[in-house]
Amino acid sequence: MKYRIEFGDIKIGNIARGYLDQALERNWISEGPNVHEFEKQFADLFGYTHAIATSSGTDAGIVAMSALSEFGVKRGDEVVTPALSFTATANCILAAGLIPKFVDVELDTLNMNPALIEAAITPRTCAIQVVHTMGKPCAMREILDIAKRHGLPIIEDACEAHGAQLHGKVVGSFGLMGIFSCYAAHLICSGEGGMIVTNDSKVNDICRSVRTHGRRGGELYFHFDRVGFNSKMNDMEAAIGLEGVATFEDSFKKRRMLLLTLQEMLQPLEEELIIYRDGPEEITCPHAFPLVLRKDTETIHELYQFLESRGVQCKTLFGSLPTQHKAFEFLGYRLGDFPVAERIGKTGLHFGIHQYLEQGDLDFIQSSLETYFSRVTSRKAG
Repeated sequence: MKYRIEFGDIKIGNIARGYLDQALERNWISEGPNVHEFEKQFADLFGYTHAIATSSGTDAGIVAMSALSEFGVKRGDEVVTPALSFTATANCILAAGLIPKFVDVELDTLNMNPALIEAAITPRTCAIQVVHTMGKPCAMREILDIAKRHGLPIIEDACEAHGAQLHGKVVGSFGLMGIFSCYAAHLICSGEGGMIVTNDSKVNDICRSVRTHGRRGGELYFHFDRVGFNSKMNDMEAAIGLEGVATFEDSFKKRRMLLLTLQEMLQPLEEELIIYRDGPEEITCPHAFPLVLRKDTETIHELYQFLESRGVQCKTLFGSLPTQHKAFEFLGYRLGDFPVAERIGKTGLHFGIHQYLEQGDLDFIQSSLETYFSRVTSRKAG
């Protein structure tokens, strides 16, 4: 199908082409000068002390979770994480030899419910992973207080939240580490790729080693001090990412304008839909446009199919990983354990809100949703 509204798009401009040409002229496209420059510019843009580029957002998570072993974490220890999320958030925990301990979310934020975190903490808990879902910051003050009381590090999954802010701070700077994805739908895109950020020099050194087979201090000599992976980004991807950094402010501004405009355009449909706006002291990253059906007795499938048929590319709102996805059945959870995540999985979807859309595209989305709900109302009345 040829979509009118896609999740994201890549337009390679002169900045990326210049860095691509440099990589080709060097006859070396594995990790090199472009990657190092991308890391520097990414860190400088948001004010992080260190940024470590990886081959994907998932690999950023695997490396970050694996780095916890240097702080006394053992295989089989548990990481508290939200039940509602993209599968990579749980996969990276498992890939590092740890166990996800799921917590339900809040309907009005899509994020982990802070009131439920302490009940999930056990003697085996080694960390809390928060996810800033759909670019909306988590309740970090409450979560930081919990983490401090229990002596737990926080890893922020900010894959969908480039540039999001809470209380005047960018996400990714609250915890020990933050992780980002540079996939096509994200604000800073390198095709594939990811980034780990931290303000801790020791964590930076460990992550760089884990990312590169566990090598010592970036040396090419074969000293392997820890278990590691080949999770490096290459110079071709970094070239595209560098353009994303250069254009970030304009892209963020355009996406925010589209997001806020569409929220207002859909206000007449709020009896049918939950629409997710900024909270107090909060700037949501305009990653995508999430919506959830107001009535929990309905399912999103029919609306999903309707929008797809009109060329609006949709995805569900993840659902409850431990109870609505077969991949995690082995963990032993049962349907009903995470009622809010399950409800969102049944009644939620999201579509793209990238910077290449125009007002006419928003008009098309509004018209499509109005047509759908008018048909539903007429059918029920009949």
